[in-house]
Amino acid sequence: MSGAGSPNHPDSPAIDGTGLKVTIVAGRWHDTIANGLLAGAHRVLDVSGAEITEVRVPGSFELPVACKAALEAGADAVVALGVIIRGGTPHFDFVSNAATDGLTRVALDTGKPVGFGVLTLDDEQQGIDRVGLPASKEDKGAEAASAALETAVLLRALRG
Repeated sequence: MSGAGSPNHPDSPAIDGTGLKVTIVAGRWHDTIANGLLAGAHRVLDVSGAEITEVRVPGSFELPVACKAALEAGADAVVALGVIIRGGTPHFDFVSNAATDGLTRVALDTGKPVGFGVLTLDDEQQGIDRVGLPASKEDKGAEAASAALETAVLLRALRG
């Protein structure tokens, strides 16, 4: 786990998202980790001035279709948050690949940013270490929100 070069260092200035609509799409699977991701995303977005909408989906497999719908409905960016924990079957690989490939496709097809906050974990502890809890080393929900917001600001500037 690196964390070096994180775009969401505590000393980084808040990103001005005034006038932007950002939708957080979060999976409900694994409450503790999912809620930690969600709290981290809100920590960044709440101070940005962006208009925030939050929707929940059953799990990470459903993230791409819900993110695409949010972007097509007018969101300027989405933050996709999910938790996938490796088990004893290939299910982990199928869901991880589908979520990653699907979210990449959504961003390219819509031309809008998708903050990628899908954790692919070997065990629960790895997730707890990454979700901004008091004992966590990283805050991946905040990082995903920051990346989506910063990219939306950049695209707005590039497009005039």
